[in-house]
Amino acid sequence: MQLSLSIPALLFPAISLTMLAYNARYLAIAALIRQLHKQFEETSAPPLKQQINQLRKRLGIIKNMQATAIISFLLATVTMFLIYVEMAIWANAVFGISLVFLVISLILSLLEVQLSTKALGIQLKNMEN
Repeated sequence: MQLSLSIPALLFPAISLTMLAYNARYLAIAALIRQLHKQFEETSAPPLKQQINQLRKRLGIIKNMQATAIISFLLATVTMFLIYVEMAIWANAVFGISLVFLVISLILSLLEVQLSTKALGIQLKNMEN
């Protein structure tokens, strides 16, 4: 496949929007952690401990989601440079690696959504009791 500068450039808006979404998730979790911290200081309820454990896992996943998306973005930029200096074989390889990192980031996003749903289930279960 012959890469042109426009092909990796197409990833720029997609990765940028993905990073915005990941950052929004991070900010929402940070606010929730601050809220739970206040509740935990008042009452050391077991459901709060479960939620805190879920949030710790989610933060780790979000950190890895952001890291892999950033690596994908950097590699797409390197691909454009390699195309510019006419190193087509390297450009193809680096672009493929960039896509792999983007896929990993999206899979991590899926896992984080699953954990988020599980955390909401803990909250609902607590409300039913």
